[in-house]
Amino acid sequence: MKRLLILGAGTGGTIMANHLRKALKPGEWEIAIADARDKHYYQPGFLFLPFGQYAPEDIVKPITDFIPKDVVFLHKEAQKINPAAKSVSFADGEDYAYDILIIATGTEIAPEEVAGMAGPEWRKSVFDFYSFEGALALRDKLATWEGGRLVVHITEMPIKCPVAPLEFSFLADSFFKEKNMRDKVSITYVTPLSGAFTKPKATATLEYLLKEKNIAIEPDFAIESVDNEKKVIRDYGGREVPFDLLVTVPTNKGSELIENSGLGDDLAFVPTDKSTLQSKIHPDIFVIGDATNVPTSKAGSVVHFEAEILTENILNYIQSKDMKAAFDGHANCFVETGGGKALLIDFNYDHEPVEGTFPIPGIGPLRLLKENRINHLGKLAFRWIYWNILLKARPIPFVTPEMQTAGKNFN
Repeated sequence: MKRLLILGAGTGGTIMANHLRKALKPGEWEIAIADARDKHYYQPGFLFLPFGQYAPEDIVKPITDFIPKDVVFLHKEAQKINPAAKSVSFADGEDYAYDILIIATGTEIAPEEVAGMAGPEWRKSVFDFYSFEGALALRDKLATWEGGRLVVHITEMPIKCPVAPLEFSFLADSFFKEKNMRDKVSITYVTPLSGAFTKPKATATLEYLLKEKNIAIEPDFAIESVDNEKKVIRDYGGREVPFDLLVTVPTNKGSELIENSGLGDDLAFVPTDKSTLQSKIHPDIFVIGDATNVPTSKAGSVVHFEAEILTENILNYIQSKDMKAAFDGHANCFVETGGGKALLIDFNYDHEPVEGTFPIPGIGPLRLLKENRINHLGKLAFRWIYWNILLKARPIPFVTPEMQTAGKNFN
């Protein structure tokens, strides 16, 4: 029997296990998925947890709830990938041989990459919300914080869900308004980018919202250090931004496993063909989601779209056919803007976000680059879709892995 091993039981690994179990005959292929964790996190929920909009139990479930029963769950830590030997070494001393390997190890925050970030003020006045523990600690802080200078900061790109720091800023504005203390809080958005986002048209819309909500923006900020004593962040040019509460997105890096295996780039992301999702390391290794270095957003929607393409390409690879399925970089993201509203962006490698309708051209019901209530409800509904449809690799009506240009205004 041949063996297919998936490293990582997060979004990408779990979807692939479900897709491939349906596509490969159990008598011909053993599918195994390995992860040292036993909990699966709905990561978009980390944004809402600090504001008390979700409870922890809304966003945490057992990993095994979503792994098909005839997929082997290796509940242990992988330490090294050995491409030449076609095996993975685990912390318990076992080597697991594979015929095909899928790397779905995601990305982790690395606050230690910036001097002082993980210092004495870490999770006292310096917080992240890109981890469950960080979001939970920030929730407790915000519940009693009496106001001051709130700085929302991005260390460097790429990061998971590039719009999430903006969403946090918008939700913070609403949160403090609801607590009748917005006049006691100044909010500054600090980014290494030259604008609010990476795409020009979306940047214009998002910067308008920042201005409308009285959120200052500090662009082109390449952080050098966090001064815990003075409570300032400092860039390499000596510019300083003071804070009373710093909510930062630390450096995002690939898994330590990728570093240990010597298979990644400088940030431990795996070199990957952006079209086929086959690794550039070895032909029998494929990569999905945040673990890749493909030039698109590290977001859940991207993983969903990649999974359909990757499933087709793996089946073609098994049959010694050309991998004709091509991933176009498709991403779409709801952007919470506060006050019970959101906007939606849809883009790929070649097209930036524009106005239009989604998912049905000319009908919607969702409107692109438009702030409204229905987009907010769409974002909230996605949690149910994630647990019940997306992870289980069930089709979502009218949503295709390739970006549709119909119904969009590219003028």
